[in-house]
Amino acid sequence: MGPFDKAFGVHPYSMQLRLERSEIIAGNLANVDTPGFKARDIDYNSVMQNVQQQVEMASGEKVDMNTEHPLMYRIPYQPSADGNSVELNVEQANFAKNTMDFQTSLTFLNMKINGLYSAIKGK
Repeated sequence: MGPFDKAFGVHPYSMQLRLERSEIIAGNLANVDTPGFKARDIDYNSVMQNVQQQVEMASGEKVDMNTEHPLMYRIPYQPSADGNSVELNVEQANFAKNTMDFQTSLTFLNMKINGLYSAIKGK
């Protein structure tokens, strides 16, 4: 684990996972009218718990975020007759929340970078 990994913690991994999740949710939204399409998602909290454990246990090693994350299928509140499980309002809400959470992680990462920059400059 390099010095930047220690300084930034889980935030870079969180942002990468949020990007992956936004692509999955966007795919759900794109297939809202596709018969038989099943809405999918990542269990963000479960994956991040695993990443947190890897970050805490890593001793000079890089945390591997290139592994495939298991996709889960969403169970619709209101099943459709054509077998499509995408619910537009649910996916839009998930996409908006994921976007806000990405922005929050980006803000934390920027604060850490600014703190490191200030420490380097000696202010």
